[in-house]
Amino acid sequence: MLIKVAHPYPIKPSEITPETVYADRRRFLLQIGLATAGAALAGSGRAEPVAADANLAPLTVARKSEMAGGENVTAYTDITHYNNFYEFGSAKEDPARNAGRLRTRPWSVVVDGECEAPGRIDIEELLKPQALEERIYRHRCVEGWSMVAPWIGLPLADLLKRFRPTSKAKYVAFTTLYDPKQMPETARGVLDWPYREGLRIDEAMHPLAFLSVGLYGRVLPNQDGAPLRLTVPWKYGFKSIKSIVKIHFAERQPEATWNKLAPGEYGFYSNVNPTVDHPRWSQAQERRLGELFKRKTLMFNGYPEVASLYSGMDLRTSF
Repeated sequence: MLIKVAHPYPIKPSEITPETVYADRRRFLLQIGLATAGAALAGSGRAEPVAADANLAPLTVARKSEMAGGENVTAYTDITHYNNFYEFGSAKEDPARNAGRLRTRPWSVVVDGECEAPGRIDIEELLKPQALEERIYRHRCVEGWSMVAPWIGLPLADLLKRFRPTSKAKYVAFTTLYDPKQMPETARGVLDWPYREGLRIDEAMHPLAFLSVGLYGRVLPNQDGAPLRLTVPWKYGFKSIKSIVKIHFAERQPEATWNKLAPGEYGFYSNVNPTVDHPRWSQAQERRLGELFKRKTLMFNGYPEVASLYSGMDLRTSF
């Protein structure tokens, strides 16, 4: 009797890596090797997350919130070594290898546009223990992988309100640092630099929208968006812009990097919606980093409390 044995980690290139990356055979094979190793760990029992990098400064938080339905957090090594940060390379292992050159101090963020009190805020002002909280959030990448991460930071609304946006502020635009000396991959022109993202202002003011300054009890590793990144758990990962240097209140919908590059594949809203497939792959399932089997993708990534933001909208059109 012949028994057909399924491959232990059946996976399509398009589920893990964008087309521009998986065309590179060497990088693709390396990523599959990493994924297979993670699957083996999952098969022998859930691997415990390792401690955060001791070289990174510890953070003290005032409160902690569980916002991932009691799920296990993803191992620190996966969160910090399987990243999208194209300024440091387009393969998943590139940011961890290359982002060490990024200088995150001194660092400040300009806030301007349709607000009554434009100004600049220093990153040190955002690290005060009494203002920080830890939130464990689910995240899903448009490529088909997901994770659960313990971020440290503050509600985005708390920061935005300091600058008193006016009634003309319908959107909030974010811009990443652009420095070819520190980010040599920007010379390749893979994207239109600097990286940009945007939210409607009611999305930005929602209690789930978060500015992250830390991870696993310490300041953010460079490859995860140090020193300040956006965390929007009900949207696909590319909306969570990293290494922010500018926040702008806008009356009109701002440019978003992936939406501008490929509007048919990456909508401005980019809410996790399993009923709307990416043109090159299904979004109905996902694979959690460190796990073998796929799981069902949840609408809004399992955060139904944001559904009212999109009441009356066709989420197949405004995707």
